[in-house]
Amino acid sequence: MAAPKLRFKEFDGDLAESKLVDSTSWGSGGTPAKNIPEYWGDDIPLISGASMHTNQLYESDVKITKLGLQKGSKLAPKDSILILVRGSMLFNKIPMGITLGDVAFNQDVKCIRPKQELAPLFLFQWLYAKENTIQNKVTATGIGAGKLDTADLQNLKLYKPSSEEQTKIASFLSAVDEKISQLNQKHELLSQYKQGMMQKLFSQQIRFKADDGSAFGEWEETTLKDCVTSIDSGWSPQCESYSTDLNEWGVLKTTSVDWKGFNASFNKKLPDQLTPRLELEVQPLDILVTRAGPTDRVGVVSIVPENVRSKLMISDKLIRLKTNEKNNPTFLGISLSSVKCQNQLQSKTSGLAKSQTNISQKILGDVVLKLPSKEEQTKIANFLSSIDQKIEVVVQQIEQAKQWKKGLLQQMFV
Repeated sequence: MAAPKLRFKEFDGDLAESKLVDSTSWGSGGTPAKNIPEYWGDDIPLISGASMHTNQLYESDVKITKLGLQKGSKLAPKDSILILVRGSMLFNKIPMGITLGDVAFNQDVKCIRPKQELAPLFLFQWLYAKENTIQNKVTATGIGAGKLDTADLQNLKLYKPSSEEQTKIASFLSAVDEKISQLNQKHELLSQYKQGMMQKLFSQQIRFKADDGSAFGEWEETTLKDCVTSIDSGWSPQCESYSTDLNEWGVLKTTSVDWKGFNASFNKKLPDQLTPRLELEVQPLDILVTRAGPTDRVGVVSIVPENVRSKLMISDKLIRLKTNEKNNPTFLGISLSSVKCQNQLQSKTSGLAKSQTNISQKILGDVVLKLPSKEEQTKIANFLSSIDQKIEVVVQQIEQAKQWKKGLLQQMFV
């Protein structure tokens, strides 16, 4: 017998313990044979780990026919809970969601159907609250993927309140989810607005004017090497631990560079016996570009913020650019992340496979740019940075809302 720490005032008393399997039914999925066209391409979404990027499951890029459903998959009716039980992403999170309509699901996914006394939304929120517990049950397969044993999930302890209390909990938490969803939509709209403005600014559909109201001159074509004072590749000392001490030297990895900005929390500590290479220390407004890695991680650009701490060096998978006095570093970094420049880089990547491509300092230096005067660069950079600040505020609001919900989940469920 147990009771939650946080409860609506009209409910009291202990909750009886049972096993999850006692209040649910379970199903396994499958994938139709891929070499039979008649099984594919109709209107039944096939849910897999790749399509479980939201908690509300109703759509997938992969669809099957009714014949494909009969011959190789299974149907999860509306208000089922789908949970991924096999895949590499299980080591980082447990993808799960509630179905908003009838969907098919593959062999890496389990379907959990609540029985009559268990509300579907309550069950979903309860499973979501137990993500850390479920995460601890993930084991490794022989091929490096993670897996969850069905019996381990079915034996989870469930403390089930009355139907009325379940409904109230589910409605309250759904309202919290709706608030988070609205913030995510706001973030998406701001991001789309920024991308749209970048396209108009870089195609010169929109032009700023000088402070005296006069028009700026024409943009001039140049190469990146003519806009910087140096193009430096980094160093790769063997670093075994992450640095958290501000007095220690850290080595920035590719994960320190992201489309969303600079993240110094991923830096590795330089061993005490190694002498830091001072010429590779990053400085405020340096531009960092990922040089090697998977295709989608090569050419990622970040600008070192003005408040960055010292004692950070770049690793050998990063290239550092120092902007010359004729150009604005923020604008130059934004230019490098534009679709036109990224297409140039992607067309010139070399490597044995898509999983490991690379760009050289020469390739980066030869990127062709079209740039306005430094004064117009600064106006554009300030404008886009102001949008970034609005986006960052929303990002923080989303994180705060998620943390608030996490606290609620910990207290509302036993």
